[in-house]
Order: sequence, then C-alpha cells, then structure tokens
Amino acid sequence: MIQNILKKEEWFGNIKNDFLAGIVIAMALIPQSIAFSIIAGVDPKVALYASFSIAVIISLVGGRVSMISAATGAMALVIVNLVKEYGLQYLLAATILTGILQIILGYFKVGSLMSFVSHSVVIGFVNALAILIFMAQLPELINVSWYVYILIIFGLLIIYLFPFIPKIGKVIPSPLISIIILTLLVYVFKLDNIRTVADIGNLPESLPTFFIPSIPFNFQTLQIIFPYSFSLAIVGLLEALITTAVLDDITDTITNKNKECIGQGIANLITGFMGGMAGCAMIGLSVINVKSGSRSRLSTFFAGFLLLIFVVFFNNLISIIPMPALVSIMIMVSISTFDWKSFVKLKTYPISSNLVIFTTMSIILYTHNLAYGVLGGVLLASIFFINKISHFLYCDKYYEDNNKIKVYKFVGQIFFNSADKFINSFDFKENGLIKIIIDINRAHFWDTTAVYALDKVVFKLRKSGLEVKIIGQNEASATIIDRFGLHDKPEEIEKIMGGH
Repeated sequence: MIQNILKKEEWFGNIKNDFLAGIVIAMALIPQSIAFSIIAGVDPKVALYASFSIAVIISLVGGRVSMISAATGAMALVIVNLVKEYGLQYLLAATILTGILQIILGYFKVGSLMSFVSHSVVIGFVNALAILIFMAQLPELINVSWYVYILIIFGLLIIYLFPFIPKIGKVIPSPLISIIILTLLVYVFKLDNIRTVADIGNLPESLPTFFIPSIPFNFQTLQIIFPYSFSLAIVGLLEALITTAVLDDITDTITNKNKECIGQGIANLITGFMGGMAGCAMIGLSVINVKSGSRSRLSTFFAGFLLLIFVVFFNNLISIIPMPALVSIMIMVSISTFDWKSFVKLKTYPISSNLVIFTTMSIILYTHNLAYGVLGGVLLASIFFINKISHFLYCDKYYEDNNKIKVYKFVGQIFFNSADKFINSFDFKENGLIKIIIDINRAHFWDTTAVYALDKVVFKLRKSGLEVKIIGQNEASATIIDRFGLHDKPEEIEKIMGGH
C-alpha cells in the first residue's frame, strides 16, 4: 500500500481529468448505491458507506488504476436472504469474512486462475446477473399507480436520450438528470402514493465510524455467514478480474490481478467494520471513468470521497428521490449488463459453448447464487474440454525389420480420460513379433493414470515374450514416467495388477 501511495505517476500525473472524472463517478454512484441497497434489503446508508469506503481504500491498495469498486448489484443479490433471515449485523460480519477470504485467495494467487473461466461462463454470468437485477425491481412494478409506469418510462427516455444533447450530454451523467427531473415532477404535481428513498430506510447523517458487529462469536455464527461470505468472495473476485481484463484492453496495460484480489479483500474487510455491505468492481462505471479521462488512482479516491460529502450534507434532498427514478436506473443497468450479442452469436457458437452459457444462467437463476453458477459453468466447460482433447489421441502403427518389429507412434495427450484409448490401441495377440517400440515423441503423459496405462501395456507385452522399448519421451513426460512408472520393475507391477 505504501508503495502505491509513493508512486507519483499513479496519483498526480493527470489531476484535472481525474478530478472531473471523480465528480462524474461520485454523482453516478449515489443513485446506483441506493438502488443496490434496495435489492439487498438494507438501509441506503449501508450501501453508501460501502461505496465510499471501498472506493477510497481500493484506490490505495488495488492493483488497477482508474477502476471503480463499490456496492454492486452482483453482491447485493448474494446477501438478500442473509439480511432477510439474520439482519444487518450478520451482513457486516459476512462482509468482514469476505475480505479475509479474498485476501487469502489473493495470497494464493487465485487471480491467475481467471484463465480457467471460459468466455461462455462469463456470458452466462453477466446475463443471469442482468435478469436478477431486473427481477429485483418487480416489487416496485406490481400493484402501483399507472403514473408510476409513466415515470419509469420517462426516466428511461431521459437516461438514453440525454447523452445525445451537445456539450452537456457527455459531461453530466444522464441517470443523475433523470433523478432530478423525476423528483421535480413528483414534487410539483404532488403525486400521491409514490414511494421515495425515505420510505426505504435511513440515509447517512454523519461520517462512518469504526465498530465491531454485534453478533455471537461462535461456530454457529460462522456456519451462518461462511456460505454467504464464500459466495461474495468468489463473485466479487470474478467481477474484479473481468473488469481488469476490460480495462487492460481499453488502456493497453497489464493489471497485477493477484494484487487486485488482495486489495478487494482489504477494502471489504475494513468496510465491514465501518457499517458497509460487501462490494466489488463495477464494470460499467470503471469504463465510464476511463472514458471520462481518468488515468490514475486519484479519480477513484475522489469518487468515494465526494460521494460521502454529497450524501452526508445533502441527505435531505436525496431522501425525497422517488422510487420510479431508481427503478428506471436499475432497468438501465440490467439492459446494459445483459450481453445481447450472445443471442445473435448462438448459431455460430459450438453446442458445448451454448450449453455452458445456459447451464451457468440456469443455475444462477434457480439458486440466486452467482458463485454456484460460475462453479457449475466452469465444471461443465472443463468436462467438455477434457472430452474434446481426449479425442485428439492418434496412433500410427507400422512394421520394421521384415515385420519382426512393430512401432506404435502416438500423437496427443494421454491422461485419465484417454488412458483406455491408449491401451486399446495395442494388439496384444499378434504373433511373429520379437520387439515392440512405443514412440511417444509427439505425445504427453499428464498424470499417474496415464503412467499406469503405460505400465500395464509394457507388462502385458513383456508377459507375451516381447521386448519393449519406449522412445521419444519429452522432459515433462520422462519426469512423471520415471517418478511413478513401474514398467522397469516387473515385480511391483505384478503386485499391483494381481498377476492379470
């Protein structure tokens, strides 16, 4: 952290643009944080404190400059049931544990494992997230006055059309304009039966303070919060790693992903002690931040700091914001999060990729747990990959020395899923041979199952009176074969195979 603070180029090389970008992000964070608090079922101040704390802390300890981290819809969806069943104090404890888990995962370099999450899993993840965010708005759309729908539609029109206004359209966030206009409409026309932010819960009236959650410190509490904390940790890191990949492409830079994982953990750990919910990186606002001119950590710091100033000193204005304004923003977030191109590309994607996408989405929508969906998607994608590469094992057979020597030349990967195919490539009943050559110059042995298959082949061939020679071992294969192989120890093979 100290090293980050001392790196001037990461802080003070772009002060003007970073300050302006920070203002834009701070104004955009206010409505989104409040909207996410509604999804989570907590007071708005819980999400606003979290957005302030996480943004400021991640600017100090994160691995990626210009990235915005705060309270998010993805994390809010995970904690809904925890808040509903056990309350705020358990949420804060879960947030602290989430930070601890993320620090541990970052220490063990889990950021490097992002390569195992296929693009199909990511598509399924973001699409399911978008659907869940929209579904979370349904309580505000059912059994309401007809003019609530009019306000929501009008709010969406402002959000999507305001950016096209010359000069100011790109400077002021359209969601903020939507909130201002809809609030004025409700106030001027004195519309009744319109829920406001004040009806949802309390807004901050002071700066956050450090305190320890009031919960029993026992194993039962750990049993309650650990499943939620683990899900939050995985979802949060996945969001962070996806966001860093996007920003790396935009800025043509490289992020220290493991450092970012640890940074996210530190931010959540401290935030839990300051009364905030768990948060993570925000893809949309991070992109907006960079496109607004940010190139350093200063913009993220300003975004969090200014957010707190706005909500603490202007909370009376924020409390009268009508709910239709926030619902329109969340519908916009849902629409922008969903990967609409994935539907167009379904015909071009392999069937296996489509199955991974829909499996990831189905698990998430059924369980409302993003971590379960990612785990299921990665598992299915791995199975498809393993099955695919196991089919790329070929064996070329030919004779030498007047048909007295037979060569088996293998090409491909030999592991637990292709070991049987390797064994079945041999003809153990062929007569007239004196020697078998197994050429594995273009093959690779990956695990002990593959080595056992080789041992089994060698043993059976030698038992038939044939001389067996293995040639072409690459360094990696030779290492695992020499370490675990028993083909040069017939008595050991005899014991293992039971004489068969």
